[in-house]
Amino acid sequence: MVEEKNNLLIDVNEKPKPAQWALLSFQHVFAMFGATVLVPIITGFPVSVALFASGIGTLIYVLCTKGKVPVYLGSSFAYISAVLIAKEAMGGDVSAAQTGLILVGLIYVAVAFIVKVIGKDWIDKLLPPIVIGPMIAVIGLGLAANAVGNAQFVEGGDWRGMLVAVATFIITALVSTKAKGFFKIIPFLVGIICGYLIALAVGIVDFQPVNDVLASGKIFSLPQFILPFKVGNFDTYQLYFGPETFALLPVAIVTISEHIGDHTVLGKVCGRNFLKDPGLDRTLMGDGIATAVSAFLGGPANTTYGENTGVIGMTKVASVYVTSGAAIIAICLSCINIVSALIETIPNPVLGGMSILLYGVIASNGLRVLIDNQVNFDKQRNLIIASAMLVIGLGGAVLPMGKLITLSGTALSAFVGVVLNLILPKED
Repeated sequence: MVEEKNNLLIDVNEKPKPAQWALLSFQHVFAMFGATVLVPIITGFPVSVALFASGIGTLIYVLCTKGKVPVYLGSSFAYISAVLIAKEAMGGDVSAAQTGLILVGLIYVAVAFIVKVIGKDWIDKLLPPIVIGPMIAVIGLGLAANAVGNAQFVEGGDWRGMLVAVATFIITALVSTKAKGFFKIIPFLVGIICGYLIALAVGIVDFQPVNDVLASGKIFSLPQFILPFKVGNFDTYQLYFGPETFALLPVAIVTISEHIGDHTVLGKVCGRNFLKDPGLDRTLMGDGIATAVSAFLGGPANTTYGENTGVIGMTKVASVYVTSGAAIIAICLSCINIVSALIETIPNPVLGGMSILLYGVIASNGLRVLIDNQVNFDKQRNLIIASAMLVIGLGGAVLPMGKLITLSGTALSAFVGVVLNLILPKED
């Protein structure tokens, strides 16, 4: 990528004035907050841990990249489906999901070492747009039933829930398309707040979690960590290496590709080539260690956030000090119990209305990859790869691979796409 002249107001290594610094960091917190807390809400992990992990993960990333990239790491949506399936298969136990996410982080680290030794051209050959596009589409569409169920659009659904879901969807969509300035980059946060107020008006908000916190008097405390060993009163899980665990690993193919894309876009915004300096090996290392640490503590996988890249593009403020400040704020918020309790009171229909749009956007981004890269579907090879991936990924296909590994859903779809891309002859 050719480096471009930037028109940044505050460059990557520049430090803003203290008051300005705080406001700019809070802006990044607002940008990432809605999506970062939505993932643990959907998957059932502690919101406080997700906030803490996003902050710690961002600081880890800053250290690994020598403070050269203004990235914020938040909760990854790509693993939601695999995590939910792993938890369901384990009867609600998080062991398989957490172990799988730790291994995902280690895969990032391994790929980082490989990139450092032999370069990154092999990734482009293994994962062309015709494979990446359908992969992303399967991730979004695979969660469609979950969104519809939360929105109450099922037989016997509550009309109040449907009303809240529709209102949340419409408000989020309007903010995303019509809002100006700062509000345009936080449509999901605005949607949650407005949907919550409407849910409050129709009487479907349960304040019991808040009452419990107030009754306990513990307004401040450490996040609700879930650890692989017993420490104090924290919940625990056991490291588990079964088929449910390994089913999460192929999703790393998708998120590594997203990682590369996100850094390419951010590089254009900042007029730099981050894949060259500090290098893809360092950015992957930071992302991978952050994900492994988050999973170890009981949180979701981390990923680079486009929302925060949007903030940088809009404000022309690319200071790594600002993103680091946002990370510290997130860590502080994770220790305020009343914040986590309030988030727990958000009704499912609010999440359902949001998720219909969110999962659809994820799926549409898969189509966008195909369109932006001008993938030609007149060629049978491309048509076969995309068709097979979509049907297998969404059709409930399962492929047992010995006693330890079973591929299904997104993981199996990714595997099929990579294999077909390698074996089908290319057309002229």
